[in-house]
Amino acid sequence: MRAYLLLLLIAAAATYVLTPLARWCALRWGAITAVRSRDVHSIPTPRLGGLAMWAGIMVGLVMASQLPFLAEVFDRPEPLIGIAAAATIVCALGVADDIWDLDWMTKLVGQVLAAFVMASMGVQLYQLPIDGVIVGSDRIWLGLTVLVVVVAMNAVNFVDGLDGLAAGLVAIGGAGFFLYSYQLTREASPGDFSNLATLVVALLVGACLGFLPHNFNPARIFMGDSGSMLIGLVIAAAGIQVTGQIDPAVVNTRESFPAFLPILLPLAVLLLPLLDMGLAVIRRVGSGKSPFHPDRMHLHHRMLALGHSHRRAVIILYVWTFVFTGAATALVWFSTTAVLIGLAVGVLAALALTLGPLRGRTTAGGSAPGGGPVVPPAGPAASAGHAAPSAPARHAADAHRQAWHAAAGPAPAAGPAPAAAPHPLTRLTDLHDADPRTDR
Repeated sequence: MRAYLLLLLIAAAATYVLTPLARWCALRWGAITAVRSRDVHSIPTPRLGGLAMWAGIMVGLVMASQLPFLAEVFDRPEPLIGIAAAATIVCALGVADDIWDLDWMTKLVGQVLAAFVMASMGVQLYQLPIDGVIVGSDRIWLGLTVLVVVVAMNAVNFVDGLDGLAAGLVAIGGAGFFLYSYQLTREASPGDFSNLATLVVALLVGACLGFLPHNFNPARIFMGDSGSMLIGLVIAAAGIQVTGQIDPAVVNTRESFPAFLPILLPLAVLLLPLLDMGLAVIRRVGSGKSPFHPDRMHLHHRMLALGHSHRRAVIILYVWTFVFTGAATALVWFSTTAVLIGLAVGVLAALALTLGPLRGRTTAGGSAPGGGPVVPPAGPAASAGHAAPSAPARHAADAHRQAWHAAAGPAPAAGPAPAAAPHPLTRLTDLHDADPRTDR
């Protein structure tokens, strides 16, 4: 455990230190997210944060290769090389998109290529982790692996719309996945705790944590497609390593390890991104638009519409991810009944936080606790908030305003208001509302 935590901290430190360099590159190369009608941020903001996250993960891999504890992982390097190569492909693809705004078809082809490279190197599904069910041929499993990876990348990309949201969600979900994968490794091989999935997800959590101080509201840099596709691919790779390459006998040796947990946990980790993407696709296709057509109907936009502030909306979405990931991970150590009770309590608490502004809006919007209209009190007992100012007070205020206007002289002739000076970053890019990007 200590070796994994050390590598997590190394990845976090490397990402944190390299993010200002990525920001400088974004400013120099013109990778700036301009303010568009559907956006939440108010000033043009550099992207390319994913470049620093990729570097943090790679630094962690290099350091891991020097640890005798993980020697067995590097003795069969094909899967690790496949993950590193695919991560490099999607990061380069994201950098190109962050600079030149590629069309959705080009990005999709690049995503499929990266997923295929990773799967062809051994990171792919081979069976369902339920009683060792093997269905179909190797080609079917290869295609299913590519589909899972592409869906995960786009799900994270869709949810990347508020400062710190995507990095925080993946960090929380990845932490739960790390605990599960580590415990599963201990069950499978008590004498050897080295495991590729545990290593990869530890580095991913570290990269997200190292990036968050720069990305949390108000963000100084966005991760961009180079980051959202990267972390989507890496979390998918870790999930595939555990879900489709697991020994089902290990899962079923303990009552607290339900047979469906290897499938349930990856879904819980990516629940919000998958839900947001699914709703977006249904909404857009149902209205005759492309699934990649941008709008302001994502889950985070709905949170803001409820009345939450930027930070509060992000934190509440963190809470939802923590509830579902925590419940799925808790199945490793606790009975199903206890976990379901905890899940119910967590969902009610998250729901109360989510709907909080509606209760305040109902009370402040003119309804009394009994449901009727709020009537201002009358008579001598009227509160100060409803009492009209006295006549002497009104006369004194009028006299003061007249004296001030006399001293100030005649008002200048009305003219056109001076144009606001453009923000300096707007000169570096010409992005506009027709931008077909799916994030932000």
